[in-house]
Amino acid sequence: MLSFSQDSFLFFAQLVKTADLDPSHNYILGFHPHGVLVAGAFTNFCIYATGFRQLFPGLTSYMLMLPLWFRFPFFRDYVMCAGLIPSHKESASYLLRKRGGNAVVIAVGGAPEALDAHPGTYNVLLANKKGFVKMAMEHGAHLVPVFSFGENEVFDQVKNQRGTWLRWIQEQLQRIMGISLPLFHGRGIFQYSFGLMPYRRPINTVVGRPIRVERKEKPTVEELDALHQLYMDELSNLFDEHKGNYGVDKDTHLNFV
Repeated sequence: MLSFSQDSFLFFAQLVKTADLDPSHNYILGFHPHGVLVAGAFTNFCIYATGFRQLFPGLTSYMLMLPLWFRFPFFRDYVMCAGLIPSHKESASYLLRKRGGNAVVIAVGGAPEALDAHPGTYNVLLANKKGFVKMAMEHGAHLVPVFSFGENEVFDQVKNQRGTWLRWIQEQLQRIMGISLPLFHGRGIFQYSFGLMPYRRPINTVVGRPIRVERKEKPTVEELDALHQLYMDELSNLFDEHKGNYGVDKDTHLNFV
């Protein structure tokens, strides 16, 4: 197991490698959990601050982002320079059709999962998320589960449990606009009590072992369900295998929603 780390004014981040990824193949990296701002994914797979290229030579990572953000001038150019691409199927398919060496990073839980990003929680919106699995089968791209320990710890979020009026409003706005609006806060620049800066808590992102996927343009429902279940099992095993290294109680398990 190898790792690279980066300590900054914002937070400590580390990328942990558990297995080699052959650059002759293409991959879909499922990133979990989304967190409030997917800070770990951006740090590791977009700006390469934690040594992705050294840990996985020959691979180039591209992270999917909601198309809405590409409509804003200047910000659009900034995120494109960082390797983000619109979360259209066509965008990901274009990369996965190439010969090899491409890693498409998908925050599988998406915007809805951000509303569950509370410190100490391990809810993963995955039980009915099968689109990325189907895409992997259609292109023969290997699946790689990724879990980012500490992703939910860098911000506090106003309590919005399912069934509350605040959560209902947030979910309605998410359906209308396509983005979620978590009410979050962290620390200030010169004080630690309140602000929009992330808390300086560590984010340790562990890249799991690849799941080999054979190309099948039209997978059956049974084949899709079997691979999806295998992916959930591998993600759960990855979490259980490494949680003790990052301060998670041994009796804590992932909750698939």
